[in-house]
Amino acid sequence: MNDALPPECLTWQDAQGQEHQALWHSESGVALPTRFQLADDTLTADSALRLASSGVSLIWQGDFHNAKMLLQAMGRRLAARAEKSKKPSKKKAPAAFSQAAPPDSPHAFPHAFHLYRQATAQRAQILGRLLVPLTSDWEIPLRRAPDIQAAVQQAWGSSSQTKANAEVVAPTDHLVSLRELQGLIGAYEWRRQGVEIPALNPGPNNRIFPHYGVFSPIRGEYIDLVADAPLPVLPILPEGARSLRAFDIGVGTGVLSAVLARRGVQHIFATDLDPRALACAADNLQRLRCSGAVTLQAANLFPTTAPPQADLIVCNPPWLPGKPSSPIEGAIYDFNSQMLKGFLAQAKAHLSLHGEAWLILSDLAEHLGLRTREALLGWIAAGGLQVLGRIDTRAKHPKAMDPTDPLYAARSAELTSLWRLGHMA
Repeated sequence: MNDALPPECLTWQDAQGQEHQALWHSESGVALPTRFQLADDTLTADSALRLASSGVSLIWQGDFHNAKMLLQAMGRRLAARAEKSKKPSKKKAPAAFSQAAPPDSPHAFPHAFHLYRQATAQRAQILGRLLVPLTSDWEIPLRRAPDIQAAVQQAWGSSSQTKANAEVVAPTDHLVSLRELQGLIGAYEWRRQGVEIPALNPGPNNRIFPHYGVFSPIRGEYIDLVADAPLPVLPILPEGARSLRAFDIGVGTGVLSAVLARRGVQHIFATDLDPRALACAADNLQRLRCSGAVTLQAANLFPTTAPPQADLIVCNPPWLPGKPSSPIEGAIYDFNSQMLKGFLAQAKAHLSLHGEAWLILSDLAEHLGLRTREALLGWIAAGGLQVLGRIDTRAKHPKAMDPTDPLYAARSAELTSLWRLGHMA
C-alpha cells in the first residue's frame, strides 16, 4: 500500500513491474482489501478457493471469460463443501429445518436460519474476493471483456461523478468484485427488459423497470393482494363525496402506487428514504402514465408535506427481522423490526376515521421462529388498531417449491397476508 494514496485506494505491480493504482468500489460496503495478489488464467479453482477462503483478494489479469468460469467453479466447490459438511448429521431427508427438531439440535429454528444466513454471507464474502479492474471510462481492460459502460453509468453515474463524490483526484481506475459486477449487469438487464406485472392489466404498458439498488417486484403475491382487496368505502360527507386519498409507505419501484392509481385512486402520497427508489418510482410512474395521481416525497414512513390523514395507507415492509448485509437487503431485512413497529405505532394518527391501513406481510418470520403472531398482534393493538380482516395467499416463488432448499419446511408453509387494520372500536 502507498501511504500517499487515499485510504480507499489500492496499488500493485503487474508481472512486468508496472505500477497500477485503483479506487476500491463496493456497493455492499465491503472493506478495502488488505491482502491481495495478482491472478490469471494459470490459477486453478482449488488454489483460488484456498486463497480466497484465507482472506486473500485476487486481482484478475487474465481473460474475462475465464474469470467468470473460475468464479463458477469456486461456487461449485463451495456448494460441494457445504453438502459434504452436512452428511455426517443428515441421516434423513430435510425435516432438518422442521420446528419439531429438538431445541438443542443445530437445525432447530431460529438457529437454523442464522446458520443459513451465516453460510450465505461467508459464501458471498469468499466469492467476492475475485476482483476485476475498470478504467476511468468504465471499461474492463481484459481480454474478451464485454462492453459494460452503459450498465455501470446507469448504476453509478460517470466515473468523474464517482471521483467527485469520493473527493479523490487520482487515480481514475477502479477495482470491483466480479460477483458484484455481475449483479450490476443483471440489474441493467432487469431495467432494460422490465418486469411484467399482470395486476397492472394486460397490454404493452404493464411493466415495472427496477433501477440498480432497488428491489425488483418479482414476487407477485403481494401485488395481487393490493390489486384485489376491496377499497375502503367512504361515508358521504356533508360537503359531498370526495375521492379516496392514499399513502404508500416505502414506495420502492412504485409498483403499489401504480396499482392503486390504475384502480382509480386519484390522490396518492408515496414516501421512501432511498434516493434511488424515489428516482425509480418517478420513472416507472411516468412510463405507466400514473404520475399525475402520485406525489413522491423523501420521508421516513409517513409524508410530512401532505394532508395529515389518508383513507388508505399501504405498507409492505421488509418481512424478516434482521440486519441487512448490503443496501439491497434492506428490502428483505428490517433490523429489530423497526419499520414494521414504527408503521404500526404511527398509522392511527395518519388514518381517517373510516379508513383502512393495509399491512402486507409474509409470515415466513413466524415459521422461522424470528417473530411470533402474538408479538405482531400486540404491536397492532398497542398502536390503537384492530384487525378488520385478512386476505391470505400462498407463496409461489421457486424456493417455496424446492425440497432441496435449506429452509424448505418454512418456505413451503409461508403465507403472504394483507392485514386490513382500522381504528380500534
